[in-house]
Amino acid sequence: MEQHLLSVLIGIFFGCLARVFLLRTDFRQYPTYPQGRIIHLSLGFIASFIGAVAIPAVLESNWTAVTFLGLAATQFREVRKMERETLTNIDSSELVKRGTPFIEGMAQAFESRNYLVMFTGLVTTLFAVFSTVAGIIAGIIMLFFVKRNMTGNVLADIADVSEGGIRFEGPNLYVSDIHIKNVGLKSSRKLILERGVGAIITPRNKNSVVTISNLGQRQAMLHHVANILGAYLDTGEPDIVPLSKRNMDDGRVALFLMPQEKEFHQIKSVLEHVPVLDSAIRLPSEGDRGK
Repeated sequence: MEQHLLSVLIGIFFGCLARVFLLRTDFRQYPTYPQGRIIHLSLGFIASFIGAVAIPAVLESNWTAVTFLGLAATQFREVRKMERETLTNIDSSELVKRGTPFIEGMAQAFESRNYLVMFTGLVTTLFAVFSTVAGIIAGIIMLFFVKRNMTGNVLADIADVSEGGIRFEGPNLYVSDIHIKNVGLKSSRKLILERGVGAIITPRNKNSVVTISNLGQRQAMLHHVANILGAYLDTGEPDIVPLSKRNMDDGRVALFLMPQEKEFHQIKSVLEHVPVLDSAIRLPSEGDRGK
């Protein structure tokens, strides 16, 4: 195994580097700094080590080590459970919650990124065993691959975002032509007219109609706006809680928002970059093939 030490070190280096690329504290404010980052970088080192050692273990016919590595890899499923519990606890203190589907998507992303790191370490070491230069080149290629697979689709890929007018018909609140809710207090209606903002999400095809109608996807939109632009909201104020409603005839979704920043071009930019949740994706057009 000593002759493979350099190959293993190269694999661990590029694996750890891949985890650094994948680790990003953005508008979601997670993972936290520095504790959350230390946890994920440590797990990234373990994943890269497992991937890098697998190839020399196979070459040396050390099947006991291979079995142990496979067992260790299964433990990364606990990463998803850890992230799910952490984010659920955090979500209980949010004014506009992420929602369970968004939390599950984030937890799944953290688990999958450890597998990407493991795969980077494995591929890099595989080439480095035959040539150090080849291993370095393979590691660089894997970094580009990891970077490309860092993010998925966003809302702008499947729908158009436009501004919707806020208006009342008696106590009934509308965003454009879509009814949102009933607001009984005159003071609340006045506040909504002063501070409220409406947005209309128009799907581009029948796949996106079903996707944006998902309650988890709609809650993710509300949370992103509140998280980035602030929420003009406090506890015990049900009249001004942000809501989403769907037009069941054409699939458009209306969002009623109470952000601190009212400039719609900012709100539109935020909404266009909301990630499309894996649990919300539906492909009814694929059913045409079975007709």
